[in-house]
Amino acid sequence: MGLFDLIGKVGKAVSQVQDAIKQATEQVNGQQNAGQPYQQPAPQPAQQPVQQVYNQAPVANPQAYFAEILATEFPQCGVAENVPVTDLTGFVSDEFQLYKTRPRQVYQAAWGAPYSFVLYAGGGPRAVVMLGGGHSHDQNVKYLISRMYAKKMGLPYINFYTQMPNERSYVIQRIRKFLVI
Repeated sequence: MGLFDLIGKVGKAVSQVQDAIKQATEQVNGQQNAGQPYQQPAPQPAQQPVQQVYNQAPVANPQAYFAEILATEFPQCGVAENVPVTDLTGFVSDEFQLYKTRPRQVYQAAWGAPYSFVLYAGGGPRAVVMLGGGHSHDQNVKYLISRMYAKKMGLPYINFYTQMPNERSYVIQRIRKFLVI
């Protein structure tokens, strides 16, 4: 079950509880006022809609969405998509501790997930942008390998979860925070 499905179910449950409270209140008021003439309730001030934290659903095609943002908002950078880790590191292996509960082990760069995007400027790579779902960035070994090799190369690893809304302004701000040109 995705985050938005869960939020939708919670919202529906809250609405049902609010309706039940309203009905119970009307029944209690009706019993207390039995035998008394009906009086029009006092007008209530209009309620302001509750602003949601997320006002946009996840995009249908995250790769195309991010490609468009990178092309239009970062024209000073060259952008490459789906770049194997070995394109930046060569066919190397190095020792890392990817999980706190596991010892240091040797991991090959070829085992890493391809970087969703690599931003180039000044003749070299300047940052990697990685898209992933679920807990991929902090649990999936392929993503962890990619992250460690980016760190070893001194490149910012800018990750985004595709199940989140990733509003345009947030994406731009986050990339600018890490991108050093």
